[in-house]
Amino acid sequence: MLRRSLLTLVVFGQTALGVAIMRHVLPYQGGNGVEVALLALFAVLFGWISVGFWIGVTGFVLQLAGGDPHGLLRRHPRALLDATPLARTAIVMPIYNEPIARTLGGLRAIYRSLEETGQLEHFEFHILSDSRDPDHWLSEKTVWYQLCRELGAFGRMFYRRRPINMNYKSGNIADFLRRWGRRYEYMIVLDADSIMEGGTLVDMVRLMQREHGVGMIQTSPAIVNGESMFARVQQFSSRLYGPMFTAGLSAYQLGEAAYWGHNAIIRVAPFMAHCGLRKLRGFGPFRGPISSHDFVEAAYMARAGHEVWLEPGLQGSYEESPPSLVDELARDKRWAKGNLQHLWLLLFGRRLRMAHRLALLNGVMSYLASPLWLAFLALTTVATARLVLFPIDYFPVPHSPFPVWPKWNPAWALGLAGATVLLLFLPKWLALIEVMIRRRSAEFGGGLRLAGSVLLEMLVSALMAPIRMLAHSRHVIEGLSGMKLRWAGQNRSEETTWREALVDQAPGSLLAASWAVFAWWLDPLFFLWSLPVAIPLIVAAPVSVVTARVSVGRFLRRHRLLLSPEEYRPGAVLSAVAQAQAEVGERGDRSAFVHVVVDPVLNRLHVATTRDYRRGVKSETIARLVLRCERDGPEALSPREVTQLAQDRAALETLHRRAWCAPSDSYWGRAVAERIGA
Repeated sequence: MLRRSLLTLVVFGQTALGVAIMRHVLPYQGGNGVEVALLALFAVLFGWISVGFWIGVTGFVLQLAGGDPHGLLRRHPRALLDATPLARTAIVMPIYNEPIARTLGGLRAIYRSLEETGQLEHFEFHILSDSRDPDHWLSEKTVWYQLCRELGAFGRMFYRRRPINMNYKSGNIADFLRRWGRRYEYMIVLDADSIMEGGTLVDMVRLMQREHGVGMIQTSPAIVNGESMFARVQQFSSRLYGPMFTAGLSAYQLGEAAYWGHNAIIRVAPFMAHCGLRKLRGFGPFRGPISSHDFVEAAYMARAGHEVWLEPGLQGSYEESPPSLVDELARDKRWAKGNLQHLWLLLFGRRLRMAHRLALLNGVMSYLASPLWLAFLALTTVATARLVLFPIDYFPVPHSPFPVWPKWNPAWALGLAGATVLLLFLPKWLALIEVMIRRRSAEFGGGLRLAGSVLLEMLVSALMAPIRMLAHSRHVIEGLSGMKLRWAGQNRSEETTWREALVDQAPGSLLAASWAVFAWWLDPLFFLWSLPVAIPLIVAAPVSVVTARVSVGRFLRRHRLLLSPEEYRPGAVLSAVAQAQAEVGERGDRSAFVHVVVDPVLNRLHVATTRDYRRGVKSETIARLVLRCERDGPEALSPREVTQLAQDRAALETLHRRAWCAPSDSYWGRAVAERIGA
């Protein structure tokens, strides 16, 4: 309470001072409706920036002091932690149309790393697939089988695909827990791009064993494996600034932290008892299943009396970044809708703790801040246009006999702008100073290159901020309007084409160019004020394309710019992921369904893990599909029809038998010949 009260005091005090200065900057000192609205928006946005600033400063101080003395990990001496016995833990990875080689190759590296700790016997792995394309999920199951054979992981690594995809990722986890949750004491949730060292996984379980009142422990994943310039900027930011902000955030949250949905450990019994997600009963976007589940589950866990911790001291936790701005914004479109749903729980959620209501509010503001900034820019344009195009109103207050003389205070305006820039960028320089004090600059390419990387990151961030603002504003409007969204997996490797960038960014570029021309027509000084926002939007398409280029990222790496410690000294698990990704391949020339039909081993595998769904009319439908597939091949069937065959045990057995008896000049005869030749 002392920490949070102090933070509240400095944030509100700083915001009040900023609003007072802003009031003197405005010509009528808040004397009309437009200026009152400007002051209200400025207060919200300046306060939000101020919170981030003081969290960063707190993290800087704690890092120099050697960490938070009240942190979870520092409660237990290393020797005591190492002597703590483990309990049975499930490592679950929900996937949905993800790149198979990267996803399961990463899981193989995690398995090997855990094996090296000598504690593998306490862990079991579950691949939980929601993939819809039949070739994709058949390939997933095939590669899972290959991994089990290679690792000797039968009975320790499991694969399941849900026939019916309900309630997104949270529904997938819930389905797993209903079936097998009581088998485990703990559950570690991974994303498709998650990487974790075996020692980190073991420490997470031991911490839970020592802290019986803790329901969740969230690690702070560092971004790795960035190839494009965009991904490298995100990776550099997460490694240089991330630890400082995480330390500050953890210092204020303590046992009431948020859960980020992955790279975290969960106590299974209270999670099953208290964290089920009912559908929202509101209207529009506030009705139906909860899309963004993680913050809500943390709030429910805390409501049930269990602590939730963010632990910065748990190293060896990693994730990957989208390769381009276009892909990040596509992901944010789904996240924006999910976070906006939290407004309903924020207002009407029962018995939620204030810390978690504020966490929900922070998630909402992550996207709602963008339309607020856009509204602020629109109101400044309106205020300027009124001064230029219309006669000055000396009596803005109705029925007042006293005139109000407009005042311009350019010095105050410059001072306020400078203060805002300081709040945004000073924490980044503090992170650099902390690295220099600890003599870790070599991990980031050396002192000069580190400073150059910070300047480059700040430039790229400044260019992308207006683009994100406009895109997030559109996402918020679409989310609040109740538009339905499709999610077909995340691009993790492809570059942005000029066509994609132009289609995605052209509306914003035209809007920004029109605004800049109007600003010039109004007043040259207002035009100059508009340029930091207008220029990035005008050049948004080239920025999207260039930052998505892998060649640009490799150029920067060769010159040791935007370097991260994992590139300077890669850990064993990260090296294993790169090797596994190259070795865990996907079958190429024909579809996975064809291989499952033709290959005797794969056919027996899929037959053994498939039910017989034939009942009544469905039996006749599948029999007709078998005949069509036998005659014309799977290309003559729709993906839905192929899925029906791939899910039916008898159909797979029949097709396999008939394929090996097919004439040599038929579709299946040629497929069998290729199999024999291979």
